[in-house]
Amino acid sequence: MLLLLPPSEGKTPAPDDAAPVDLATLTGADALTVQRTRVLASLAEASARPDGVDVLGVGPSLTAEVERNTRLRTEPAAPAAHVYTGVLYAAAGLAGALTDGTAAARAADGVRVFSGLWGAVSPADRIPAYRLSMAVDLPGVGRLAAAWRAPLAEALDARAAGDVVVDCRSAPYVAAWKPPAGTAEWVTVRVVRHAAGKRTVVSHNAKHTRGVLTGHLLRRADAAPSSAGGLLDAAAELVGTVIGTEAGTGLSYRLLEATLHPAATRTGPMTLELVIA
Repeated sequence: MLLLLPPSEGKTPAPDDAAPVDLATLTGADALTVQRTRVLASLAEASARPDGVDVLGVGPSLTAEVERNTRLRTEPAAPAAHVYTGVLYAAAGLAGALTDGTAAARAADGVRVFSGLWGAVSPADRIPAYRLSMAVDLPGVGRLAAAWRAPLAEALDARAAGDVVVDCRSAPYVAAWKPPAGTAEWVTVRVVRHAAGKRTVVSHNAKHTRGVLTGHLLRRADAAPSSAGGLLDAAAELVGTVIGTEAGTGLSYRLLEATLHPAATRTGPMTLELVIA
């Protein structure tokens, strides 16, 4: 299993006394260090500009986070599972997985968090908090999704081959790397709500549900799935269980159904559809 996650928008800074990032220790260093170094330097330069928030496509309220980008080589670093926060990461309990032997091993081997700055990291990789979306056209580098394609292909193509790629990423991160056609079973995860006889796409609950699935895949007693069929079987283990609580109402919701749909195109992904209600 190769499980792909988007980064969280919000990031929690590491403790002040933590050591800074060491690029040589990050997952995929052989393939990704050159590009990571290039993006770090360009990001620092762009963030120091008077219009840095505009270049990075963020609002004035994030000025302090943009300013932090100018010193990322010396900022304190922490495991990515602690730096990335938000709905998906809380639901997955990814930080807690680092202290669970089986889950930690599966996370190290099979979970990659995509990033406009790092390309892709494992949950235990130590990184500083930063602000940079994969959708940014970074001066000196260009559009990040395009800039990362070749390095990420070198880092991930061989790892994905013959396995199932479970894709929980959003579109800008999908654009940075896709498994080569015919080498892996690629499955994207879609979450829909069933209500009043209709099924509709959801946002907040989708992130939470993908997080629950992530945590389950890391901690289940059986081995991590290695095929699309095995992924469907693993997801089906959650059917009937309460997997979340509605924000605002406090009402719980369950997973009703897990279905695997074929790819719409020859090179596209299959879809694991999770129905909640």
